[in-house]
Amino acid sequence: MVKKRRRRHISPLQRRLMALVIILSVFVGLTLTYKAIVRPPQLEGENGAGLPASSQAFSSAEQALQDADQLALAAKAAHSARKSDFYTILVSGVDDGNGGSDTNILVAVDAGAGRIYGVNIPRDTKSRINGKNYKFNAAYNLGGMEQAAETLSGQLGIPVDYTVEVSLKAFSALVDAIGGVDFNIPVNMDYDDPIQNLSIHFTAGTRHLTGAEALKVVRFRHNNDGTGYGSEDIGRMKTQQDFLKAVAKQTLRPANLTKVSQFAKIFQQYVKTDLELGELAWLGQEAFSMGADNVNFSTLPGEWHSPYIYLNADEVLGIVNEYLNPYVEDRVLADLNILS
Repeated sequence: MVKKRRRRHISPLQRRLMALVIILSVFVGLTLTYKAIVRPPQLEGENGAGLPASSQAFSSAEQALQDADQLALAAKAAHSARKSDFYTILVSGVDDGNGGSDTNILVAVDAGAGRIYGVNIPRDTKSRINGKNYKFNAAYNLGGMEQAAETLSGQLGIPVDYTVEVSLKAFSALVDAIGGVDFNIPVNMDYDDPIQNLSIHFTAGTRHLTGAEALKVVRFRHNNDGTGYGSEDIGRMKTQQDFLKAVAKQTLRPANLTKVSQFAKIFQQYVKTDLELGELAWLGQEAFSMGADNVNFSTLPGEWHSPYIYLNADEVLGIVNEYLNPYVEDRVLADLNILS
């Protein structure tokens, strides 16, 4: 006769403890997975050139040269030592119908100081590309985001760590995803372009904009009769900055944390970048923690002399060191390459 095995009795307390252990195990597993995926952007050679290993024996002349080399390398390393959690990202809107990048903003994410600063690069900025003079927005057409980043880095004397190429459809989709944006339209807008099938008609004042409407507002440069901002691209950049500030205020609210997956879907569909998904998640997390009040914009200062905008080197240097410089040590005019 087979003896029946007695079933072990589990008390309600034991069941609760077991459930708690399972929940904690799942939580720890998810936390470890999250930390493994979500991480700060990884930069190569962050702290500049290292010093060479010491040699065994040198003549006095050789030693003097070695010492001079050591000092030069030390100075170079000091000049390129980076701030912690500081990243520069070139964001370009490229669907302007002309093959170039119509909107270019260098965004400095300073997670250490808890702020984000974006600087518009005027599309007509005089730039040197492959030995010839061009307007800055031609860089994308000549070599994509890599060329645009290289051109801007050469002018400002700082690295462009990452690039984000945005279809204007992404802009429209994001605005719709956050439920539209209340925005004060600065001027009356009456413009028609049959070639692009584009009609922009708005009265100045505050209104709630859908994604499609917002796209028209930020693309507007002048009216059919030539009136409008009076300074076309400069006026348009100011509107873009004000609108992006409004978008940041609307997006970086706790309520929108539930829409992260929707934002990610928009990003995957319309955006090209060399940032990895976990790095983007980290940057988004930092942006939410900073809040919209710590997101600001400006424009590289310069003057229009047909056919280019000529940047003011001294004023640009001030903006670089105040907001955009990822290095511990300030840049100097010799680090910049501003064309006259």
